[in-house]
Amino acid sequence: MDRAKKPAAIPVSPIQPTPQVSISDDNSRVTANLPTGQHVDILLYGATVVSWKSANGKENLFLSSKAHLDGSKPVRGGIPLVFPLFGPPTPNHPTDKLPQHGFARTSRWEYLGKSSSESSTLPNSKGDASVKLDFGLSNSMLSDSKWDYDFNLTYSVTLSQDSLETSLVVRNTGTSNYDFHVLFHSYLAVDDINDTTVSGLEKAAFKDKMQGGKEVGPAGKPISIESETDRIYTTAPEQTIKVLEKGKDRCELTRDMLSDVVVWNPWIEKAKGMADFGPENGYKKMLCVEAGSVSAWNTLEAGDTWEGGQRIKAL
Repeated sequence: MDRAKKPAAIPVSPIQPTPQVSISDDNSRVTANLPTGQHVDILLYGATVVSWKSANGKENLFLSSKAHLDGSKPVRGGIPLVFPLFGPPTPNHPTDKLPQHGFARTSRWEYLGKSSSESSTLPNSKGDASVKLDFGLSNSMLSDSKWDYDFNLTYSVTLSQDSLETSLVVRNTGTSNYDFHVLFHSYLAVDDINDTTVSGLEKAAFKDKMQGGKEVGPAGKPISIESETDRIYTTAPEQTIKVLEKGKDRCELTRDMLSDVVVWNPWIEKAKGMADFGPENGYKKMLCVEAGSVSAWNTLEAGDTWEGGQRIKAL
């Protein structure tokens, strides 16, 4: 029997698309895609980000065509994670038995899971706005770290519609204090290094490795790459760094608790001397702008935690 007054139908909100996360069949990499088309690909070896694409399919990171992705050696390209040592081993220091740039980039990490942030519930929303992927590494997971300290690392990679964030939490789970460096070794993709400049470091002094680590005063102008370049700039973490191509903004780097920025390009001869660097003119297609804390040791007391990170925004 029909009722004279039927109850109003309960409105049903449309199901919003959500980020898709998958693990490869061989359990070697984690991939995430946003409903709006952005993409990130991370190897469990080194927790190395090897691809970050914008919604239009443009790749934002440089990956060498000869990079080893099978875990046989550090990945040349993407965003290798440097910990607890930057550069070659330091003599007469607890890190003196470690390989260059430490062990984080050559260790197999554990995938801890994902979390996503909801976007607006207003009409025309395109689904979840970001997805965060967490990875873990601890001293108990290493067979021979040659670094006799207890630690727990949580590395987070957050993909959003216009940016990629990487952050690291370092926990000293032992009874002894220890020193460490940390650096996000970001290989940024550029169309042509000859048309590329870096702004935001005009007032920063730097150590020039091409001059034996000589301290050099602020240049007072944007950085142009015209030869092999390897510099460590020290500047306040709140200072924004921009990479420009033909004078137009390409990407923007912001930092948290990271007072150093390494700018590196191997140029012609050094690129030829690296067996895992390709193509031959690949140096024209990349520029490393690396956020870190490497000009001095960070000391972490027993039981304490350190956290820092970077955000790269594609412009």
